[in-house]
Amino acid sequence: MLNPRTFYSSALWLLLPYIFVRLAWRARKQPEYLHHIAERFGFYTRRPDFDNEVQPVIWLHAVSVGETRATQSLVTRLRATYPDHRILLTHTTPTGRAASEQLYGDEVMRVYLPYDYPFAVRRFLRHFKPQLGILMETEIWVNLIHACHEAGTPLLLLNGRMSEKSAKGYAGFAKLTRIALGELTAIAAQTTDDAARLTALGAHNVSVMGNLKFDISPPSAMLELGKQLREQFGAGRRVFLAASTRDGEEALLLDALKQMHDPKFLVVMVPRHPQRFNEVASLLEQRGIRYQRRSELNQSTVRVEPVEAHEPVHISTGSMRTEGRGVSAETQVVLGDSMGEMFAYYAAANLAFIGGSLLPLGGQNLIESCAVGTPVLIGPYTYNFAEATRLAIQNGAAIQVHDATILVSEALHLLNDASALNVMRGQCLKFVGSNRGATDKSVQIIGGVIDKSPSPRNILAPNIWNSHES
Repeated sequence: MLNPRTFYSSALWLLLPYIFVRLAWRARKQPEYLHHIAERFGFYTRRPDFDNEVQPVIWLHAVSVGETRATQSLVTRLRATYPDHRILLTHTTPTGRAASEQLYGDEVMRVYLPYDYPFAVRRFLRHFKPQLGILMETEIWVNLIHACHEAGTPLLLLNGRMSEKSAKGYAGFAKLTRIALGELTAIAAQTTDDAARLTALGAHNVSVMGNLKFDISPPSAMLELGKQLREQFGAGRRVFLAASTRDGEEALLLDALKQMHDPKFLVVMVPRHPQRFNEVASLLEQRGIRYQRRSELNQSTVRVEPVEAHEPVHISTGSMRTEGRGVSAETQVVLGDSMGEMFAYYAAANLAFIGGSLLPLGGQNLIESCAVGTPVLIGPYTYNFAEATRLAIQNGAAIQVHDATILVSEALHLLNDASALNVMRGQCLKFVGSNRGATDKSVQIIGGVIDKSPSPRNILAPNIWNSHES
């Protein structure tokens, strides 16, 4: 009987033409998808060398923006704990790669992780020779995991999460999933529920570490930028932030927000994906809503001091402009068409709605809003962040609503009740503070593996790489 990996790899080869079509399709709105295509097939030019010395590499894979931001406290600790190592970040999306550039600049290497073809993942491992690999959250790439297992490269799944919906999907390929999970060196899940689902799918050596996103402290520069934004928004106005909104949600929100069209309120809408900025602008224009873009306001370049950092991380909040202007009193909505400023938006708001939750999309991270003390409203669909949402509601840091109309009604109630908002602000900070510690647990797991792993020069046995790459 053929190995399930053989069927899996055969299916990937059949999908190869579709990959190029998909890249071209996505590039219509985000041209960066056509950049560095060779990397997606395991062809790289940059090597992990520094001062003419080959350094051992710790590799972290963070698919997109959310996973990349979640690495911040961990990368900071790893750089301090292992100063002789290079950090390699791999991504799947251009926005994830851009977030890495904003957070870390040249202090880490970054490339795209190749598609899960055997020849491509082998080229990746042969090129960078990582001493240790770390997959963030939910990344089960069958051939990549097997190639690491075959080469003796320890591979961890950290900050792991497995929703009920995802678990059902993986269960449909039970044998393949069990084989892949069984070849991981260790798994550290966010919650006991995540751990139980991963174990049921065939994982072993599973522990619970909490959520790294609780360990990310708001950068002081972003808090300062938040103050500047607040002044530009109008110090006397009450700011309602619609954060990380997804396709279909903006229309629902804009229709419901008609009841908030009062000069004392200002709505700030920040779409999750930058390629949709112009699309959301069109929605505002179609409805005759007076709006300004964030890019019209004064922007600057700031330095961010990350948690426990020994060196500053540079983050660019936009192009340099010599002149800027505040938000007009007639403006009803500010369109947040910028990258890397979510902490500043949260800091500038009185109340935030977390997108991806009004429609069955699973929700987005509400922890960043709570970390700056900004109370949260969230929709009914939160399966991607089920435990964090449950704890936030339980602690009085968030309120869950069932549709856009109720959302706006609740927002108006809270924005007109300063006392209730103040209580929620305190609960937000308490909620985040009481759930820190995942970084410490991650570093302990990583340290145990690095202490046992061989020199990266010896990881890749020649007989492995002389085998047929198919």
